[in-house]
This record gives sequence, C-alpha cells and structure tokens, in this order.
Amino acid sequence: MEEELKCPVCGSLFREPIILPCSHNVCLPCARTIAVQTPESEQHLPPLLHSRGPAPPAAAPGAGPGAAAGSAACLDSESAAGGGGGDHADKLSLHSETDSGYGSYTPSLKSPNGVRVLPLVPAPPGAAAAPRGAGPASSSLTCPQCHRSASLDQRGLRGFQRNRLLEAIVQRYQQGRAAAAAAAKCQLCDRSPPEPAAVLCEQCEVLYCAACQLRCHPARGPFAKHRLAPPPAHPGAPGGGGDGGGGKGAGGGRKLPTCAEHDLENYSMYCVSCRSPVCYQCLEEGKHNKHDVKALGAMWKQHKAQLSQALNGVSDKAKEAKEFLVQLKNLLQQIQENGLDYEACLVAQCDALVDALTRQKAKLLTKVTKEREHKLKVVWDQINHCTLKLRQSTGLMEYCLEVIKENDPSGFLQISDALIKRVQVSQEQWVKGALEPKVSAEFDLTLDSEPLLQSIHQLDFIQMKSPVSVPPVPLLQLEKCCTRNNSVTLAWRMPPLSHNPVEGYILELDDGDGGQFREVYVGKETLCTIDGLHFNSTYNARVKAFNSSGVGPYSKTVILQTSDVAWFTFDPSSAHRDIVLSNDNQTATCNSYDDRVVLGTAAFSKGVHYWELHVDRYDNHPDPAFGIARINVVKDMMLGKDDKAWAMYVDNNRSWFMHCNSHTNRTEGGVSKGATVGVLLDLNKHNLTFYINGQQQGPPAFENIEGVFMPALSLNRNVQVTLHTGLEVPQSVKQPKLPNN
Repeated sequence: MEEELKCPVCGSLFREPIILPCSHNVCLPCARTIAVQTPESEQHLPPLLHSRGPAPPAAAPGAGPGAAAGSAACLDSESAAGGGGGDHADKLSLHSETDSGYGSYTPSLKSPNGVRVLPLVPAPPGAAAAPRGAGPASSSLTCPQCHRSASLDQRGLRGFQRNRLLEAIVQRYQQGRAAAAAAAKCQLCDRSPPEPAAVLCEQCEVLYCAACQLRCHPARGPFAKHRLAPPPAHPGAPGGGGDGGGGKGAGGGRKLPTCAEHDLENYSMYCVSCRSPVCYQCLEEGKHNKHDVKALGAMWKQHKAQLSQALNGVSDKAKEAKEFLVQLKNLLQQIQENGLDYEACLVAQCDALVDALTRQKAKLLTKVTKEREHKLKVVWDQINHCTLKLRQSTGLMEYCLEVIKENDPSGFLQISDALIKRVQVSQEQWVKGALEPKVSAEFDLTLDSEPLLQSIHQLDFIQMKSPVSVPPVPLLQLEKCCTRNNSVTLAWRMPPLSHNPVEGYILELDDGDGGQFREVYVGKETLCTIDGLHFNSTYNARVKAFNSSGVGPYSKTVILQTSDVAWFTFDPSSAHRDIVLSNDNQTATCNSYDDRVVLGTAAFSKGVHYWELHVDRYDNHPDPAFGIARINVVKDMMLGKDDKAWAMYVDNNRSWFMHCNSHTNRTEGGVSKGATVGVLLDLNKHNLTFYINGQQQGPPAFENIEGVFMPALSLNRNVQVTLHTGLEVPQSVKQPKLPNN
C-alpha cells in the first residue's frame, strides 16, 4: 500500500496532493516544479500544427504574467529561440490541444526525476520576437505517470482539485506506520489490532504471530524447509510500512510488475470478477470499470492465508503419506521377519514329518525283523526235529538190517516182534505234514504307502487354497457405549485393514459383582443393548468375533456403571386393557369399577429403590393398592390377592398390607386427593416399606422377599395417580404409626 501513497515525482509520501485531469495525483510542491510556461510567441504555430486543431482562445483580459504565478519553475522563451525555422515542425507543441486539456507528444527534454518537460517551439521566420513579459503566457503540466499534458488556466495550479481523501489516507498511514515502528505486527491476524509478530518467514516474506504461525505456517510439509527468523525491529520490515529500503517499494531490490495493458501503470487493485490484478487506468477506461474490485494488499493477504490453509491440508496429507511410508517400511520388515519365521516353521514341520516317518520306518523294520526271526526259529526247530528223527530212523534201520542178517531163527524171533513195533512206531512219527515246512519263505506283510504318498504330494499351505483365518480383535467404540437406567449399550467394529471375514460376534458380560463372564449376545450386529441389569452396579463387557476358521481373541474390557436410581414409567404393553395411561405413561387411571393392575417398566433384583405415587383424583373412597409384583401377576383383581404381589391397599382412613389375600397390620391414616404414597424396596435387607405423605406407614410391610420384582399398582375408575421416579432413598425415616390389631 505504501507505493500507492508515494508521489511519482519526489518518491515520498504525498504532501497536499492534487488531482490531475487524467485522475493521477502529484504533490502540490512537485507540481510547481514540473509546470512549464509557454510564452505568447508560441502562439505563432506553423500550418502543420494549426491543422491539428483550432487555435486556442485568447487569454482572458487582464491575465498577465500573474496568471501563472503559481508555477515556481518556468522556461525562458528566449533560451529556446535560437533554433532555425526549418526544424520547428519537429518540435511539436500542444498549444493547439489546450482546449481539450489533454495531448500526446514526444517530448525532447527529460528532467532528472523522470518527468518529461515540454520543449519550446521557436517563432516562425520573420515573426517579431516578443519582449519578455510583453504579453500573456500560458502554462501546462505533464502527468509524470501517463505523460499526458494539461494546460493551466488563469488560476494556475489552484485550478486543480485538492485530493482531501488521499491526504487523509496518507495521514492515517503515517500514524499507523509510527505505531508499527514500535513493534512489528502479524500480517495474517483477524484480530484488531493484530498481535505482535513472533517470526518472519524469509521465503514467504510474511510476519506471523505465534497463533497464525501454527495455523497458517506449520513446520511440516512444504513449510518444513522455510527459514523462520525473528521479526525485524525497524520500520522498514515487511508490513512495517517504513520509508527504508526493507520494503518492496520502488526503492527496494524487486521491481514492481506493471499492467499488461498499460505499461506505465503498476497494479494497485484486484478484480474479483476476473480474478486478476488491475491498475487504476483499467478501472476507469478498461473492461473492469463495472467489476467488483478490492484492494490489492487485502486480497494478497487473503489469498496468502487461503494458500496457507490449503497447504495445511496438503501438509496433513503429506504427513499421512509419510506415516503410510513408514507403515509400508515396517510392513516390509514384518514380511521379511514373517517370511523367515514361516520358513523356519515349514522346515520344522517337514522335519517333524520326516522324523515321524523315520520312527514309523523303524517300527515297521522291527516288525519285519521279528517276523523273519520267527520264521527262522520255526524252520530251525523243524530242521533240528527232523534231523533227530532221521538219525533215530537211520539207526533203527541199520539195526534191523543187521538183525535180518541173523541166521538163527530162534534168536531172530525173540527180537523180531519188538523190532516190528519199533519200526511201526518210527513210521508213525513221520505223519502226513511232518515233512512239510511249517512256515513260508514269503513275508505276509504288505505296506500300503500310496495314500501317504498322495498326501505328501497334496501337502500344501491352507492359506493358498483358502485365505480364511480367525478374525482379529474387535475395537470397542467407546463414544457409542453408554448406560441408561439398568441397561447398557455397547458398540464395536472391526479394524480398518482387516480382510478376514466375520460371521458373527459374541458379547460377554459379567454379573456386576466381578464374577464369571457369560454370553449375552451372539449375532452379526455391532450394536447391542442389554436390559434388566442391576441398578448401581459395575459391569465388565468384552466381545470377540468368529468365522468358519474359529473364534478370534477378546477385545479390551470396558467397564460400565448403571444408574444409581431408577427412572421408569408405567408399562402399557403389560397393563390390563382397562388401564388408561397418559402424560408419557406416567399417569394412570382405569375405565372399570373393578380393580385393575398395571406394572412399571423397570425390574429390580438388587439394591435399594424408592418411588412415589401422587394421588391426582380420589372419588367415592376407593381402595387403591401400591406395591411390587412378579411379571406374571394376575391383573384383573386387586394387587396382593395372589401370591405374585406384595401390596398396601388404603382407603381414606386406614391401610392394610396384603399378600396371598392375607390382610395384616391395619394402620390408621389414609389417602385423599393430593396425597403421596412412597414405596421403599430394599433388596439388600430383603424388605418392603410404605410411606404416606413422607411418614412411614406401619412397620416394614414384608420381609425375606427375594427374586425379581416390578413396581405395581391396582386401581379403579375412581382413582388417578401420577408416578414419580428417579428419587433418592429417604435419609431420615419418621417414626411409624403403630398398627391397630
């Protein structure tokens, strides 16, 4: 913004700026230095110049040299009158265009500050030179930016309007710069005033406070290599607005870009419709004059902030990509380690198979050895036996042959009978089969190795055929797990990178006293609510998944605490059809003159519970009954007449306790419209107590009660009551009324 507030002549901030006809601004002192006075002799123009336009009107009467007194610098007409008449046509004058106030030319002189000065045009040949100050002279002013010339009238520079707005802006800017000189401010702060700058990014050339630096310039992603330096203390720092060379002004090292359509104009505004920077001349004369434009510096900061925010998103993605690369590298290492583990496991499994086969081979070889030894033993025994028999038979044969050679008949006959018997006995020893081997040389052992060979050939990894393994550990969604009254709700999900199929889940819950877990749900849902738990109890829950390959590991255990007190209403689903419920099932009455039973939605088996019933209507002295009951209580008669209910029924004067149609403990004191009946169920002490209007009604009504009980009420059409739950147990108990026997 500082460059837009500098005078194009002196290069300093505007001082008493005036508006030229071309809409540009210059300082009033600078305008005095660049104003050019044209003598009266220049009115004698050559025909070439007269052809460009009509001659200007004569100066107003009485307008002498004082008309241009505001011009502090003017050229003497005599200093430029020495030129010949032949080249005066090349020195174009704008005198013929002063009627319009603008002109275009190619000046021949240039001041040291870059402002072009009109050259003097000599009088035509033969024209008498006018003496100095003899006639009126006109003055002109050339814009230092667009180089258009404007003539001055009798008022001189006072004829141009003073740019009060620009002058006020310069003053405000100087005040802001003086305040910024004390401490550099953040350039991206939304606060007013901005926070003091903490760092300067040398690449972005933007000052950041600590909060904006964390939000718009985090030290990650593409910003990680940017160099952050302490903010400069001098006013010329970025955003400081000083006149020194530290800014990006014309005096800095960087040249400001100029407009593509107007080479001499710098970009000063931003066209929102075309989304491009524009100059002042584009806004006045170009296609952007009706477009929505904003200050270039403001849009620069806004786009820089948007780019920083977009880079934050890219930085986050880059961070995720880095984490993903780390995950992939870890995965490579895990694959390498798991590959080695699986190789070792495969070698161990194959070695185990080889060892088992070796052991089985040894067993089979042992069987073959035993069979061979058995056969050999049988054969050797048979050989020995046969050899012995053969030896005996051979000896008998030799003896008999010697006896047959005997010539003495009497001697032969004496031994012949005995020899005949011995030969016959010896012959009988060689019975049929005696000369056959008892065992065969073949082994009756056949090893069927074909199934085993087939199994070995089919030996493969199960994962290659079916990539199904047990599911991983489910993740409990703690933000969705909650308790309400005596019910708990649990939610879980599988890990995001899990590829193993899940056929269902098993949810387990303990008994509220740190006991054993038990299954409470088996199914495919990932959200489950368990009702009917104990009040004021702490439960531990866990879940696991299963599929065809087996059951996965348990999740982490979540601890859930049920409500200290019970919140419930009357149950319309289990109430008698004559019961009429209203007020969100908290108010009950009846359509029948007979007593009908309605139960509560809560069930109690543990703890101490208290609720109250307010009598909204009580007509004709009915006998409503208040108490507890089992879920299968009879609902078409007064509460307490069966063995499933324990109640106190009361009229307008007295009350009785009733169970199994047995009336006990008559107590004075009844109910009326506006009365409140309280029921205290203490399952820790296993007793039931009643209250009327905050005072205990008789002794504890029932003792030694155990099981699961539900709040219960019986009434007819003459009574209407409203249920109040979620009440604390009464801390002080008034003295009970003594019963009248």
